[in-house]
Amino acid sequence: MKSYKGRGVVLHTLKYGDSSLVVYLLTDVGGRRSYLVQGVRSRSGRGSKMGLFQPMFPVEFEGLQSSRCQLDRFKEVRSGFLLQGVPFDVRKSTMALFMAEVLYRLVRESEPNEGLFDFVWNSVGALDGMEEGVANFHLWFLANLSRFLGFRPGNDYAPGAWFDIREGLYTPVRPTHTSVMTQECAGILERMMASDVRQLDRIGLNRTQRVEFLNAVLVYYGYHLDAISAVQSVRILREVF
Repeated sequence: MKSYKGRGVVLHTLKYGDSSLVVYLLTDVGGRRSYLVQGVRSRSGRGSKMGLFQPMFPVEFEGLQSSRCQLDRFKEVRSGFLLQGVPFDVRKSTMALFMAEVLYRLVRESEPNEGLFDFVWNSVGALDGMEEGVANFHLWFLANLSRFLGFRPGNDYAPGAWFDIREGLYTPVRPTHTSVMTQECAGILERMMASDVRQLDRIGLNRTQRVEFLNAVLVYYGYHLDAISAVQSVRILREVF
């Protein structure tokens, strides 16, 4: 078996047999990869490792790649950095669940993507350490994730503009079709993409505005990526935030 070292963020897990897991990671060394972890769910096995494989948890690992098996294995795996907020704050854990499901559904490439990985890795740390602005975090994450999925807005925003979802452009005149963000949502999109994640508390949105903007961004994603419709945790976000 060929060994390699890397970092990853947990996207999803599946039970495998009586005591094992298949763990899906977004990695720095190979995009999305899947790993078989044996004995992790048994009482006599490495039960303590279960805590590592929660949505969006960062890990560092030494992997083993076999030419005879589609699933890699871990020679060693440990926490990438200590999470002090996400595991204990229901708002942050809800955000993490949503982020993990979005990435699991949308990212399929098994090639390294340094920009995407760094964005996701740093986003986990930012969410974990946030004290204010948590309610806006998923909106910021979706808006800026579009940069790495290939459909960020193609021009600069001007006050009062609409956003043409089909063309991916801000426009001063409302398009005749219905695939459009309102002027308010277009303005929020621009603010989310221009804002530092540490300043999200400065974007004052009420619950109605957050829900409307989330719905608009999901339509934008859905125009480019059908898989967004399979994300089930959206319903929880609408209820919590």
